[in-house]
Amino acid sequence: MGVHKTIAGKLAGVYGIKGWVKVHSYTEPAENIFRYQPWYLADRDGNLTGNILEVDEFRAHGKGLVAHIKGIDDRDEAGLLCQRLVAVEMDALPPLPEGEYYWQQLVGMAVWSQFDQHRDKPVLLGQIRELMETGANDVLLVAPCEGSIDQRERLLPYVDACVLGVDLAAGTMLVDWDPEF
Repeated sequence: MGVHKTIAGKLAGVYGIKGWVKVHSYTEPAENIFRYQPWYLADRDGNLTGNILEVDEFRAHGKGLVAHIKGIDDRDEAGLLCQRLVAVEMDALPPLPEGEYYWQQLVGMAVWSQFDQHRDKPVLLGQIRELMETGANDVLLVAPCEGSIDQRERLLPYVDACVLGVDLAAGTMLVDWDPEF
């Protein structure tokens, strides 16, 4: 598959007996996940399999979303799809203003710290494994990788005071963060 994809949500569980599923959307607003079709299903390990899903009906349900996958009309069949990520083609997403990024673009980036004694030669803290919403600001989970300064995981705030720059082409982020934290 030559098209670049990004994770847009997760099939969280079954809904009813007619093949509907609960959808946990990573898009804002959440309903936007249905604008981006088709969906590519990931396996249980999070690897995209090439299996394509097409949503033929969807609606809000309580505080969440539910959808019917075309060709799936049985609760047990729908259950086989659940607890799996869905991805969409990056080209389907609207372009962002300069300096803004989709989370998926940041995952896997090498994070270099330019803190105090490392101003001349930044040190590698690790790679971004995931991003989390906390309410106040998003947080980067930076995990150790080959060449990192140590084997510690770090939580860094994704705010301008910490993030000095992002280079999508190089796959790097420069931060102002004390490596001792």
